[in-house]
Amino acid sequence: MCGRYTINVTLEELMQIFLVEQSNYPLKPNYNVAPTQTVPVILQEEGKRVLEGFHWGLVPFWAKDKKAGFKMINARAETVAEKPAFGRLLNSRRVIIPADGFYEWRKDGKEKQPYRFQLKDKSAFGFAGLWDEWTQPNGENLRSCTIITTTPNALVEDVHDRMPVILERDTVKAWLDPKTNKEFLQNFLVPYPADKMIRYPVSKDVGNVKNNGAGLLEEVALNSK
Repeated sequence: MCGRYTINVTLEELMQIFLVEQSNYPLKPNYNVAPTQTVPVILQEEGKRVLEGFHWGLVPFWAKDKKAGFKMINARAETVAEKPAFGRLLNSRRVIIPADGFYEWRKDGKEKQPYRFQLKDKSAFGFAGLWDEWTQPNGENLRSCTIITTTPNALVEDVHDRMPVILERDTVKAWLDPKTNKEFLQNFLVPYPADKMIRYPVSKDVGNVKNNGAGLLEEVALNSK
């Protein structure tokens, strides 16, 4: 599962890294991104890359209500092509969800210790994501997204049994291109190389979504708050 992450880069940096041509989202630092929040996503529309804000937690077009999104914050790479809610989206509704780190919790008896994972160079990266559009009772359309997860690499596996799919920079173009064959896309849905990542323990305060300060990014000594 990927249930929390961070995005702490400027709009200018993000647009440069991902070659975004148009921004329709007021990007601000978020040190504790959580499901149901509006999150930045990059999609390809009319041949150009656009930054938008989508609801995190996929609400399929056929959903009865918005609550469906609570169960669809993630999609498993192994079955994403087969699931009714995700299979058709893999064909033509793919997005990149930018981040610069993500959190996972390791169980230690009754306690859970959160860790933050980043790329070694601490740069921004993109999760592989899917999106859909749902018509709300008031007639307005809601765009929502989900993050695809896969089996963990060696750095993550002793903390959690899943990790988000992080796209290599040279696969971003193919992921966003609607012409890319769905079967070929499966090659991207694999664990990111462990030797290109780092991790460190962070405050347990990250467990409360109300906490959202830069201090959450700081490394802590184990067995501390």
